[in-house]
Amino acid sequence: MEKPSISLHGVFPPIPTPFDARGHIAYNALVENLKRWNQYDLAGYVVLGSNGEGVYLTADEKAQVWEVARQAIPAGKLLVAGTGCESTHETIALSSRAADAGADAVLVLTPHYYDGQMTPDALTRHFEAVADHAAVPVVLYNMPRLTHVDMDAATVTRLAQHPNVIGIKDSGGDVSKLAQIVGAVEDGFQVLAGSAGFFLPALTVGAVGGVMALANIAPQPLIDLHRLFQAGRWDEAAEVQRRLVPVNRAVTARFGVAGLKAALDMLGYYGGPVRSPLQKLVDRELQQLRRVLVAGKTL
Repeated sequence: MEKPSISLHGVFPPIPTPFDARGHIAYNALVENLKRWNQYDLAGYVVLGSNGEGVYLTADEKAQVWEVARQAIPAGKLLVAGTGCESTHETIALSSRAADAGADAVLVLTPHYYDGQMTPDALTRHFEAVADHAAVPVVLYNMPRLTHVDMDAATVTRLAQHPNVIGIKDSGGDVSKLAQIVGAVEDGFQVLAGSAGFFLPALTVGAVGGVMALANIAPQPLIDLHRLFQAGRWDEAAEVQRRLVPVNRAVTARFGVAGLKAALDMLGYYGGPVRSPLQKLVDRELQQLRRVLVAGKTL
């Protein structure tokens, strides 16, 4: 059976979920942010990934966010819903709700609470069961920095044989592993860089695009980098990559989701508060973030 013909080529921001001062989802702000992002030639959006604080939303909230986002996302852009849960049963159920809400694909994070038990066989059985039941294509999500579970290339290659598993977002940053996966899988399985910090290196070994937090605040430079690479203008692409590394680090590992939301506020989007127990940045951190954005020509 052939894989579903969904292209993951291009740049995808994993969008933050906006909350109001009481911690409720600010749906109007979500729509307004999407209207602004829609002006860029983005391939689509990941809704309720790691940067969307999906682990802090109820299943009903998630379904509502996907429904509202779907209405605000044009037909030409993909909605990839983050549906990974700790149990296979819950992941299947949530993936079904995402499909009902209009998602084009689901992004499924590795289960990780019992990290020592997440063997290659356990992960394979989990993802195959999800893919068997999902009404839309499945994209694997490897995020070892947060989950402490790192799918190896052999497991990914094995899962790539499933007709409903179309790709992987890998945030581990091991470019040699990405190259190994690209070299081992058949056509139709697509690799996405999980961070702007290694976007160009990932493209050089066969990645087709990226799901990157930085795309929320610097979509055009990342789109430009992708186009420069495709045009063979590698020196120019490398220059863009180097300039974006410090900014990317600031809104990922250094300041996290709170930093990304603060950056959105600085740029005129709605970032707003994080949901507890995450904490907002203090004034000193906000000043540091602003300096990094200015130096990176993002602000």
